[in-house]
Parts: sequence; C-alpha cells; structure tokens
Amino acid sequence: MNFPFNHRLFWDVDLNQIDLKKHDKFIIVRIFERGDVEDIRQCRRFYNPEKIKSALLATKHFLATRLHLAAAIIDEPIEKFRCYTTQQSNPQRFPY
Repeated sequence: MNFPFNHRLFWDVDLNQIDLKKHDKFIIVRIFERGDVEDIRQCRRFYNPEKIKSALLATKHFLATRLHLAAAIIDEPIEKFRCYTTQQSNPQRFPY
C-alpha cells in the first residue's frame, strides 16, 4: 500500500518501515502537529474519529501552538489532553 500522507511530514522516518495500523498514534500526532489543513483532512478521512481522539488525548508531548486547534477539531477541552495536564503539573522556569 502506498503511504497516503504527505511525505514532508515524515522526512525523518523510513516510510517503508511504517505500518499504518501499528503506528497509527505516531502518524496522527505527527500530522496534527506539523501538517496543514489538507493534511489534517486527509488524516480524518483515513482514521476514524475515535482513534484520532484517543491518540491526541493520550499523547505526552504536543506543540502548544497546535493544542487549541486539535481541541477544536475533536471537540474536547484542552484540560482533557494528557500533554496539557502534564505540562501544568511540571511548570517551566521563567525564561529570564
């Protein structure tokens, strides 16, 4: 099967080694973090909504700039994201 997603998002991965079912969480999170609107649409056409929701809610690390977008797409508050609660319990030092 051809890899159905944009290869530029997976520049650091050997696409021949990716199994679309086995590595679904990695693929979903990578697309939502680095992809554009069309990449996210393609992901939503390929994976079912529950799989996307569980992958995004369970991820430990997620770009803060994309958290609100992901929350709006799956219609969940950011407080339900594991990455958000982990970040809140481990605050960073002030940057100065």
